[in-house]
Order: sequence, then structure tokens, then C-alpha cells
Amino acid sequence: MKQLVGYITTGYPDKNFTVDLALSLSKNGVDSIELGVPFSDPVADGPVIEKANHKALDLGFKFQDLLDVSAQVAKDVDILWMGYFNLFYQYNMDKLLPKAKELGISGMIIPDLPHEEAKTYASLFNKNHVANIAFVAPTDTDARIKEVVSEAQKFIYLVAYAGITGSGKSEDLQPIITSIKDYTQTPVFVGFGVNEKTAKEKVEGADGVIVGSAFIQVLLDDSLSNTQKITKCGQIARNIKDTINS
Repeated sequence: MKQLVGYITTGYPDKNFTVDLALSLSKNGVDSIELGVPFSDPVADGPVIEKANHKALDLGFKFQDLLDVSAQVAKDVDILWMGYFNLFYQYNMDKLLPKAKELGISGMIIPDLPHEEAKTYASLFNKNHVANIAFVAPTDTDARIKEVVSEAQKFIYLVAYAGITGSGKSEDLQPIITSIKDYTQTPVFVGFGVNEKTAKEKVEGADGVIVGSAFIQVLLDDSLSNTQKITKCGQIARNIKDTINS
């Protein structure tokens, strides 16, 4: 069974909505949920997620909101935190990782923390049984892939193309997936540009997909009520899960 990871922006439009959406997505085929931590300059994210980040911050998002939401959902849903390193560093990694363990967080996705710097925190992640998700890009060399995936945990985040999230560009990922699987048995999940139209193509040869912008576009649609947004996101999740396993 191929896996579906869903990204949602924590605190947009509010904490209660995030909790309800996470639980609904879990019931509609999403295996793991990335709680995105709003940041003023999300460099790896496209305009859709960037807009949601800014809206959440404008509405008063605080880091404590992430902890509050996690406390409500992590007991029922596999939760990862996705955010930029400065946010986590400001909290203090020595305090944050034990907190993540206490809340039941299974992993963290930090796109601007280079592999070499991440090694500094490897023992802290391992001690608290929280995975620091490894990234691989199609531009990486074989030697680089071998280095990055050698101790990868939970899953490997394969960036579907050299760009930002949400643009849906097409790229032949089979050579890079084959190369990754030469060096590890850790599952490979494809992210960036995955939606209902592209999911089938993106998951070929991989073990799952990561979907973000497709959900966030719904959250940004002011013509929908919160209930309608949750329902529509659930439908998208179910369609993608069915598609990647058909």
C-alpha cells in the first residue's frame, strides 16, 4: 500500500480548524500529516503555501499553537513537524526534541537544514526517537545520495524537481529512485507538485507521495465555509490515495 503524507498550515485559519482538518484527513486516507509551522520567508514553498503562512502569521500564530494542536492530534494521527530551522532553533533543540517525544511527534522536516549540519543533532533526534527526514534531489550525485540516505529514518523526501512546491512540473524520477534504493531500504516519498492529476505519475517506483499545495489551495478559498473546506480536502485525499494504489 503506497502511503500518502499531507501537509497543512498550522493555525490557519485557527487552531481548532487545524485539529479538525488533521483528524478528517486521517480518516480519508492520509497516513501521516505534516503540521507546517508558519514562517515569514518559507524559501522552499511556492506561492500557495507562502500565502497561507503569511495569513496564519497575520492572524497571530505562535509556536505554542503548534504544540497545542500536536497535543490534540498526535495521539490519533502520525504527526510530523515541517518548518524552517530558525523556528526550531529559537525554541532550543535540546528542549524541543524531548517535547516532540512527549507529544508523540514521529519526525521533523527541516528543508533548510543541510545534511552536514543535521549531523550535529543526530544523537539528539535518535535519543528522543524523532526522525529527521532526509532530502534527496534529482541533481544529487550518486555519492551524495549514498551519504544522505545511509542513516535515513522513517522516509526519504524526494524533491520531485529542482524548484519550489506546488508548480507541478514533470520530471523523470525513475533514475534517482533507483539510485536511492540501491543504498537504502527506507521508503521513498515524492513531494513537490503532487496533486490529483500528477499523483499517479509521481508515485511510480516510489513508496508514497507528499501533498501540500492541493490542500492549501482549498484552505485559501474564501468562498467555502470551514466545513466545506474540510470536506473538500477529505475528497482530495481519498482520490489521491485511491489513485496511487490503483
